Amino acid sequence: MKVAVLAGGRSSEHDVSLNSAAAVREGVAEAGHEVVDVLIERDGTWRHGDEVLALTPGGGLLGADVVFPVLHGPFGEDGTLQGLLELLDVPYVGAGVLASSLCMDKIVFKEVLAAADVPQVPYAGVHLARWRTEPEAVLRELAVLGTPVFVKPARLGSSVGIAKASSEAELGPALDGAFAHDSLVIVEGFSPGLEVECSVLGFGTAVEASVPGEIVLTGGADWYDYEAKYTDGGMELVVPARLDDRVIEDVRRLAVDTFVRVGCSGLARVDFFVEDGHRVLVNELNTLPGFTRTSVYPKLWEHSGLPLPQLCDRLVALAVERFNAERSVAF
Repeated sequence: MKVAVLAGGRSSEHDVSLNSAAAVREGVAEAGHEVVDVLIERDGTWRHGDEVLALTPGGGLLGADVVFPVLHGPFGEDGTLQGLLELLDVPYVGAGVLASSLCMDKIVFKEVLAAADVPQVPYAGVHLARWRTEPEAVLRELAVLGTPVFVKPARLGSSVGIAKASSEAELGPALDGAFAHDSLVIVEGFSPGLEVECSVLGFGTAVEASVPGEIVLTGGADWYDYEAKYTDGGMELVVPARLDDRVIEDVRRLAVDTFVRVGCSGLARVDFFVEDGHRVLVNELNTLPGFTRTSVYPKLWEHSGLPLPQLCDRLVALAVERFNAERSVAF
């Protein structure tokens, strides 16, 4: 098939996207498909080579059979790009509009899981307008979470704008730092558990989970921050995670359950804490995880017996399958 790979984007994760897209292009080509490169500049301009693209609703994208968006953060995995691809009427890899938007908003995601009694760390959301007008009241309410806590922009990824507040005195500056990136911030209670991640692949009722991996920090950081994620030697992925077989199966089951519950399709990486060796807590779900050859998502599938070219081939096929299923009904 002819596969358009989208890279770049308007978010702070532009460079991460370029690295992920390079690996995807190689994987798609090795799987026997024709690759069409599309670069989305930081200002939002779409380019194919030297050509600036003008998009027409219902007109597809450069004659591609499938679009493979490899974009992270806002305007890439938050449902906006997915809505555009729906209007272009072209199959695309990954979650649809609602699931993308839901999972990008960490608070909405956690509230959906809380409604189903899925175990999580305690959390609270803070709006910028309230922080500006009632800072003392906000700090009093957040005190129930104790310290340390993690303060995050609610609708960003890749640890951008995240800070660990180890005391009440650090909480205010951490909130200010997060609000520089988003008008909605989430504050999460600390978990001493192992950080475990699991890759998910599928559509509809045919969804499967990889062998889970354990994140081990090796570069001196005391939490999994941006540098630990993207600096060589910052972390080590231990596969399989050092857990009992029963707990590993609990992680895999909960990864699939979470993927299905929020309406995902194609791919996702689900992140967990495992406390006391057995208590599994869901932390986040990333609908367009990093995709370099050293990224967690493809590495977990490689350890599960599905190398990168076959993984890309499966994702392209799933995109077409979902498109055909959704277009088979009357709107």
